[in-house]
Amino acid sequence: MRPRGKPVGVHQVLGEAEQAAVRQAVLNHRPCDMGLSGQLWTRRMVGELIAKLYRVRLTEPGVGKYLRRWGLSFQRPDKRAVEQYPQAVRRRHEEAWPAVRAKAEKDGGEILFADQVGIRSDQVTVRTWGEKGRTPVVRRSENRLSVNAMSAISTKGRMHFMVFAESFTAEVMCRFLDRLAGHFDHKVHLVVDGHSAHRSRKVRDWLAAHPDDVELHFLPPYSPELNPDELVNADLKHSLPKQHRARDQAELATETRRFFRRRQRQPHIVRGYFSGPHARYVLDENHMSF
Repeated sequence: MRPRGKPVGVHQVLGEAEQAAVRQAVLNHRPCDMGLSGQLWTRRMVGELIAKLYRVRLTEPGVGKYLRRWGLSFQRPDKRAVEQYPQAVRRRHEEAWPAVRAKAEKDGGEILFADQVGIRSDQVTVRTWGEKGRTPVVRRSENRLSVNAMSAISTKGRMHFMVFAESFTAEVMCRFLDRLAGHFDHKVHLVVDGHSAHRSRKVRDWLAAHPDDVELHFLPPYSPELNPDELVNADLKHSLPKQHRARDQAELATETRRFFRRRQRQPHIVRGYFSGPHARYVLDENHMSF
């Protein structure tokens, strides 16, 4: 049997050149850049752009057909700080990363990426069925529970972590460095963001006292997308039990440790954090694997 109806693409309102121009505008610009309102593209907003450029009015389902035909999908966007200058960040990172890699090769060391994260018990991350027009209520204690964690990962699939109840300070960072150094018989090159605790005098003093154990390297400012350990944080929050809420801080800390220990036994998942945009950190087999 043959497909029935008109072939795809027959009698389209927009020509090929017009479709290519709209697709390029959606991918490379925000609505506000094109004289519209807002920063996110919706079917209605794309329809307004088409009407503005070509005096053609399309329904939202019609716009959706074009978008799917162009290979686009409706996605949750990543966030970027307005203070970030992409060209400067890219240039700085492209210059700094080879230097870090060269140092690690010279020292016979290992590169790890680290980050800290806070976990709260009152994060409502799930959905439930309910009557239309009446939002379901999740009952919880007003005593908000929270714990913090620090983790470090490498492309070998290695993961190290520490869960703590207090705020993340220079003292906590030094404690993490102590524990991290104790797991290695070679130097660790630790890549972190510019958190004030990382740059504190106490941490600098610790590093000066342990020059053969750990060396810190800083990512460009406002660039969390350059740190694959950010994916660990997202995985942690997504993986915590959704049907059961921790009753106290100790239980929340136990659930957090359980996640990290499970990932330590799954090095293939840890290596997966370096895929996609973080594949730049994976070297070929002719070089030292970080």
